[in-house]
Amino acid sequence: MNLDRRQLVGTLAMLGAMPQLSLAQQQQRVLPLDTPGLDHLDVIVADVEKTTRFYMGLLRTTLHAQPFQGGQRYFVLLGPLPQNRAVGYLAIGASRGRGNYIGHFCTSVANWRQNSEAIFAQMKEQFHAEGFGEFPGSTGFGGIFNDPDGIEIQFLPSPDTLVTAAVPSDLVPAMQGLITPERVDSALLRVSDLKKALRYYRTLYGKERHSNAHGAEFAFRNGSRLLLEEASYVYGQGKVQIARFGLRVKPFDRAAATEAIARLGGKVLSDDGKALRLKDVDGNELELVSG
Repeated sequence: MNLDRRQLVGTLAMLGAMPQLSLAQQQQRVLPLDTPGLDHLDVIVADVEKTTRFYMGLLRTTLHAQPFQGGQRYFVLLGPLPQNRAVGYLAIGASRGRGNYIGHFCTSVANWRQNSEAIFAQMKEQFHAEGFGEFPGSTGFGGIFNDPDGIEIQFLPSPDTLVTAAVPSDLVPAMQGLITPERVDSALLRVSDLKKALRYYRTLYGKERHSNAHGAEFAFRNGSRLLLEEASYVYGQGKVQIARFGLRVKPFDRAAATEAIARLGGKVLSDDGKALRLKDVDGNELELVSG
Protein backbone atom coordinates (compact mmCIF):
# COMPACT_ATOMS: atom_id res chain seq x y z
CA MET A 1 0.00 0.00 0.00
CA ASN A 2 1.38 3.44 -0.96
CA LEU A 3 1.09 6.36 1.48
CA ASP A 4 0.87 9.98 0.34
CA ARG A 5 3.07 12.55 2.00
CA ARG A 6 0.48 13.60 4.61
CA GLN A 7 -0.19 10.01 5.62
CA LEU A 8 3.54 9.30 5.92
CA VAL A 9 4.10 12.35 8.13
CA GLY A 10 1.17 11.33 10.34
CA THR A 11 2.44 7.76 10.67
CA LEU A 12 5.94 8.91 11.63
CA ALA A 13 4.51 11.34 14.17
CA MET A 14 2.45 8.56 15.73
CA LEU A 15 5.48 6.29 15.94
CA GLY A 16 7.50 9.08 17.52
CA ALA A 17 4.87 9.50 20.21
CA MET A 18 5.05 5.84 21.23
CA PRO A 19 7.09 5.10 24.37
CA GLN A 20 10.60 3.98 23.56
CA LEU A 21 11.91 0.75 25.06
CA SER A 22 14.90 1.12 27.34
CA LEU A 23 18.09 -0.86 26.72
CA ALA A 24 17.12 -3.26 29.49
CA GLN A 25 13.62 -3.68 28.03
CA GLN A 26 15.03 -4.41 24.58
CA GLN A 27 17.20 -7.16 26.02
CA GLN A 28 15.87 -10.51 27.08
CA ARG A 29 14.54 -10.37 30.61
CA VAL A 30 17.14 -11.84 32.95
CA LEU A 31 15.51 -10.99 36.27
CA PRO A 32 14.64 -12.69 38.53
CA LEU A 33 17.94 -14.52 38.30
CA ASP A 34 18.36 -18.07 37.10
CA THR A 35 20.39 -19.32 40.07
CA PRO A 36 20.75 -22.68 41.79
CA GLY A 37 21.21 -20.79 45.06
CA LEU A 38 23.89 -20.08 47.64
CA ASP A 39 27.30 -21.48 46.74
CA HIS A 40 29.81 -20.03 49.17
CA LEU A 41 30.26 -17.63 52.05
CA ASP A 42 33.09 -15.29 52.91
CA VAL A 43 34.38 -14.90 56.47
CA ILE A 44 36.61 -11.92 57.26
CA VAL A 45 38.83 -12.28 60.34
CA ALA A 46 41.90 -10.85 62.01
CA ASP A 47 43.81 -14.15 62.13
CA VAL A 48 43.09 -16.34 59.11
CA GLU A 49 45.19 -19.28 60.30
CA LYS A 50 43.47 -19.38 63.69
CA THR A 51 40.02 -19.37 62.06
CA THR A 52 41.03 -21.95 59.47
CA ARG A 53 42.28 -24.28 62.20
CA PHE A 54 38.92 -23.97 63.97
CA TYR A 55 36.90 -24.97 60.90
CA MET A 56 39.30 -27.71 59.83
CA GLY A 57 39.24 -29.09 63.39
CA LEU A 58 35.46 -29.18 63.29
CA LEU A 59 34.74 -30.23 59.69
CA ARG A 60 35.93 -33.43 58.06
CA THR A 61 37.12 -31.98 54.76
CA THR A 62 40.08 -30.67 52.77
CA LEU A 63 41.68 -27.24 52.56
CA HIS A 64 42.88 -25.08 49.67
CA ALA A 65 44.63 -21.72 49.67
CA GLN A 66 45.85 -18.95 47.39
CA PRO A 67 48.09 -15.91 47.90
CA PHE A 68 45.99 -12.78 48.45
CA GLN A 69 47.10 -9.23 49.30
CA GLY A 70 50.37 -10.29 50.86
CA GLY A 71 48.93 -13.21 52.81
CA GLN A 72 46.92 -16.38 52.26
CA ARG A 73 43.22 -16.79 51.62
CA TYR A 74 41.94 -20.19 52.73
CA PHE A 75 39.08 -22.25 51.29
CA VAL A 76 37.41 -24.86 53.49
CA LEU A 77 35.68 -27.19 51.03
CA LEU A 78 32.11 -28.30 51.68
CA GLY A 79 32.47 -31.57 49.82
CA PRO A 80 34.90 -33.52 47.63
CA LEU A 81 36.55 -31.49 44.88
CA PRO A 82 35.38 -32.79 41.47
CA GLN A 83 37.33 -32.40 38.25
CA ASN A 84 35.38 -29.29 37.23
CA ARG A 85 36.11 -27.71 40.66
CA ALA A 86 32.41 -27.05 41.26
CA VAL A 87 32.12 -27.30 45.04
CA GLY A 88 30.72 -25.20 47.85
CA TYR A 89 33.24 -23.62 50.20
CA LEU A 90 33.85 -21.28 53.06
CA ALA A 91 36.39 -18.59 52.14
CA ILE A 92 38.47 -17.16 54.99
CA GLY A 93 40.22 -13.86 54.37
CA ALA A 94 42.11 -11.23 56.36
CA SER A 95 40.12 -8.30 57.75
CA ARG A 96 43.11 -5.94 57.81
CA GLY A 97 41.87 -4.12 60.90
CA ARG A 98 38.13 -4.26 60.15
CA GLY A 99 37.24 -6.75 62.87
CA ASN A 100 35.62 -10.18 62.46
CA TYR A 101 32.45 -10.56 60.41
CA ILE A 102 30.70 -12.54 57.68
CA GLY A 103 31.73 -10.71 54.53
CA HIS A 104 29.48 -11.77 51.66
CA PHE A 105 27.27 -14.53 50.35
CA CYS A 106 27.42 -15.73 46.75
CA THR A 107 24.62 -17.00 44.52
CA SER A 108 25.94 -18.27 41.21
CA VAL A 109 24.03 -17.30 38.07
CA ALA A 110 23.38 -19.31 34.90
CA ASN A 111 25.01 -17.69 31.84
CA TRP A 112 26.54 -15.01 34.05
CA ARG A 113 29.39 -14.24 31.64
CA GLN A 114 26.95 -13.68 28.76
CA ASN A 115 24.26 -11.88 30.75
CA SER A 116 26.12 -9.90 33.42
CA GLU A 117 25.80 -6.60 31.55
CA ALA A 118 22.08 -7.12 30.98
CA ILE A 119 21.55 -8.22 34.58
CA PHE A 120 23.21 -5.11 35.98
CA ALA A 121 21.31 -2.90 33.50
CA GLN A 122 17.98 -4.37 34.57
CA MET A 123 18.93 -4.15 38.25
CA LYS A 124 19.79 -0.48 37.76
CA GLU A 125 16.44 0.16 36.06
CA GLN A 126 14.28 -1.75 38.52
CA PHE A 127 16.03 -0.48 41.64
CA HIS A 128 15.57 3.09 40.40
CA ALA A 129 11.88 2.42 39.76
CA GLU A 130 11.52 0.99 43.28
CA GLY A 131 13.05 4.10 44.83
CA PHE A 132 16.38 2.56 45.85
CA GLY A 133 18.42 5.24 44.10
CA GLU A 134 21.18 4.70 41.59
CA PHE A 135 22.70 1.22 41.49
CA PRO A 136 26.47 1.61 40.96
CA GLY A 137 27.08 -1.91 39.66
CA SER A 138 29.91 -4.19 40.69
CA THR A 139 32.46 -2.80 43.12
CA GLY A 140 34.83 -5.74 43.47
CA PHE A 141 36.02 -9.08 42.13
CA GLY A 142 33.40 -10.83 40.02
CA GLY A 143 29.93 -9.45 40.53
CA ILE A 144 30.32 -8.03 44.03
CA PHE A 145 27.95 -5.25 45.08
CA ASN A 146 26.08 -4.01 48.16
CA ASP A 147 22.38 -4.08 48.95
CA PRO A 148 20.79 -0.86 50.33
CA ASP A 149 21.92 -1.79 53.86
CA GLY A 150 25.51 -2.30 52.73
CA ILE A 151 25.32 -6.10 52.91
CA GLU A 152 27.72 -7.56 50.36
CA ILE A 153 26.51 -9.95 47.63
CA GLN A 154 28.48 -11.73 44.92
CA PHE A 155 27.40 -13.23 41.61
CA LEU A 156 29.63 -15.77 39.86
CA PRO A 157 29.04 -18.10 36.91
CA SER A 158 27.03 -21.24 37.62
CA PRO A 159 28.29 -23.63 38.73
CA ASP A 160 30.48 -21.71 41.13
CA THR A 161 33.94 -23.26 40.94
CA LEU A 162 36.82 -23.11 43.38
CA VAL A 163 39.14 -20.41 42.05
CA THR A 164 41.80 -21.78 39.73
CA ALA A 165 44.57 -20.11 41.74
CA ALA A 166 43.71 -22.10 44.88
CA VAL A 167 45.84 -25.17 45.54
CA PRO A 168 45.80 -27.80 48.32
CA SER A 169 47.14 -26.46 51.60
CA ASP A 170 49.00 -28.35 54.31
CA LEU A 171 48.28 -25.78 57.03
CA VAL A 172 46.00 -28.34 58.66
CA PRO A 173 45.90 -32.09 57.90
CA ALA A 174 42.88 -33.01 55.79
CA MET A 175 39.89 -35.07 56.98
CA GLN A 176 40.64 -34.72 60.71
CA GLY A 177 37.38 -33.06 61.80
CA LEU A 178 34.28 -34.73 63.24
CA ILE A 179 31.50 -33.45 60.98
CA THR A 180 31.19 -34.02 57.23
CA PRO A 181 29.92 -30.92 55.39
CA GLU A 182 27.74 -31.16 52.27
CA ARG A 183 26.92 -27.61 51.14
CA VAL A 184 25.83 -24.15 52.22
CA ASP A 185 22.42 -24.32 53.88
CA SER A 186 21.49 -20.70 54.56
CA ALA A 187 22.47 -17.10 55.14
CA LEU A 188 20.51 -14.88 57.54
CA LEU A 189 20.46 -11.19 56.65
CA ARG A 190 19.52 -8.70 59.34
CA VAL A 191 18.02 -5.72 57.46
CA SER A 192 16.90 -2.25 58.49
CA ASP A 193 13.50 -2.34 56.76
CA LEU A 194 11.95 -5.72 55.99
CA LYS A 195 9.35 -4.44 53.50
CA LYS A 196 11.96 -2.59 51.46
CA ALA A 197 14.40 -5.50 51.66
CA LEU A 198 11.70 -7.84 50.37
CA ARG A 199 11.15 -5.63 47.31
CA TYR A 200 14.88 -5.57 46.70
CA TYR A 201 15.45 -9.31 46.97
CA ARG A 202 12.30 -10.16 45.01
CA THR A 203 13.86 -8.25 42.11
CA LEU A 204 16.87 -10.57 42.29
CA TYR A 205 15.34 -13.91 43.26
CA GLY A 206 11.60 -13.76 42.60
CA LYS A 207 8.86 -14.53 45.06
CA GLU A 208 9.84 -15.65 48.54
CA ARG A 209 8.64 -19.02 49.87
CA HIS A 210 7.02 -17.35 52.85
CA SER A 211 7.12 -14.12 54.84
CA ASN A 212 5.49 -12.52 57.86
CA ALA A 213 5.88 -9.35 59.89
CA HIS A 214 9.17 -10.56 61.35
CA GLY A 215 11.04 -12.18 58.47
CA ALA A 216 11.08 -13.94 55.11
CA GLU A 217 12.62 -16.94 53.41
CA PHE A 218 13.76 -17.33 49.79
CA ALA A 219 14.28 -20.97 48.78
CA PHE A 220 16.58 -22.11 45.97
CA ARG A 221 16.85 -25.18 43.75
CA ASN A 222 19.94 -26.55 45.48
CA GLY A 223 18.15 -26.59 48.84
CA SER A 224 19.79 -23.46 50.22
CA ARG A 225 17.84 -20.58 51.75
CA LEU A 226 18.23 -16.82 52.08
CA LEU A 227 16.60 -15.56 55.27
CA LEU A 228 15.65 -11.95 56.02
CA GLU A 229 15.04 -10.62 59.50
CA GLU A 230 14.35 -7.03 60.49
CA ALA A 231 16.90 -5.72 62.98
CA SER A 232 15.07 -4.98 66.22
CA TYR A 233 16.19 -1.86 68.00
CA VAL A 234 18.25 -2.76 71.04
CA TYR A 235 20.61 -0.03 72.19
CA GLY A 236 24.01 -0.66 70.67
CA GLN A 237 22.90 -3.84 68.88
CA GLY A 238 20.75 -2.72 65.95
CA LYS A 239 23.32 -3.69 63.35
CA VAL A 240 22.44 -4.69 59.77
CA GLN A 241 24.65 -7.55 58.64
CA ILE A 242 24.92 -11.14 57.54
CA ALA A 243 24.08 -12.28 61.04
CA ARG A 244 24.49 -16.04 60.66
CA PHE A 245 25.12 -18.74 58.08
CA GLY A 246 24.21 -22.40 58.01
CA LEU A 247 26.06 -25.44 56.72
CA ARG A 248 24.24 -28.62 55.71
CA VAL A 249 26.14 -31.56 57.20
CA LYS A 250 25.76 -35.30 57.54
CA PRO A 251 24.34 -36.65 60.83
CA PHE A 252 26.95 -36.41 63.59
CA ASP A 253 27.65 -37.22 67.21
CA ARG A 254 26.27 -34.14 68.92
CA ALA A 255 27.95 -34.73 72.28
CA ALA A 256 31.34 -35.15 70.62
CA ALA A 257 30.74 -32.08 68.47
CA THR A 258 29.83 -29.98 71.52
CA GLU A 259 33.06 -31.04 73.23
CA ALA A 260 35.11 -30.35 70.10
CA ILE A 261 33.60 -26.88 69.59
CA ALA A 262 34.57 -25.88 73.14
CA ARG A 263 38.05 -27.40 72.79
CA LEU A 264 38.63 -25.49 69.53
CA GLY A 265 37.60 -22.18 71.09
CA GLY A 266 33.98 -21.90 69.96
CA LYS A 267 30.76 -21.86 71.95
CA VAL A 268 27.53 -23.85 71.51
CA LEU A 269 24.46 -21.59 71.72
CA SER A 270 21.62 -24.08 71.23
CA ASP A 271 20.72 -27.47 69.78
CA ASP A 272 17.18 -28.44 68.81
CA GLY A 273 18.18 -31.84 67.43
CA LYS A 274 18.27 -30.59 63.85
CA ALA A 275 20.36 -27.41 63.94
CA LEU A 276 23.28 -26.98 66.31
CA ARG A 277 23.89 -23.25 66.63
CA LEU A 278 27.31 -22.00 67.69
CA LYS A 279 29.76 -19.16 67.65
CA ASP A 280 33.10 -19.83 66.04
CA VAL A 281 36.45 -18.82 67.48
CA ASP A 282 35.92 -15.24 66.24
CA GLY A 283 32.35 -14.84 67.49
CA ASN A 284 30.73 -15.33 64.08
CA GLU A 285 27.48 -17.31 64.35
CA LEU A 286 26.63 -20.41 62.33
CA GLU A 287 24.41 -23.45 62.34
CA LEU A 288 25.25 -27.06 61.55
CA VAL A 289 22.06 -28.45 59.99
CA SER A 290 21.53 -32.20 59.59
CA GLY A 291 18.61 -34.51 58.79
